Amino acid sequence: MRCRPACGACCIAPSIRQPFFGMPQGKAAGVRCVHLDSHQACGLFGDSRRPALCAAFMAEREICGENRDQALLIISDLEVFSNPDSGPQ
Repeated sequence: MRCRPACGACCIAPSIRQPFFGMPQGKAAGVRCVHLDSHQACGLFGDSRRPALCAAFMAEREICGENRDQALLIISDLEVFSNPDSGPQ
């Protein structure tokens, strides 16, 4: 699957805990990356300053769903489910 035009869900929904170019504190889940342009495309695509997490991401129907809204929901859910601090207390 290729990235869906004008989506950007993978640049909004997940957290990036490591500092990276333009976001020295990293990025919280649900926060728009400063490099997401007005067309919802990554401004660091192909740039060596792009976070490794982003470079490793591969669009897949199971993650990206059928549309942008589904992608935001699925990736947001994965963020919560993968956070060790969100488990039962």
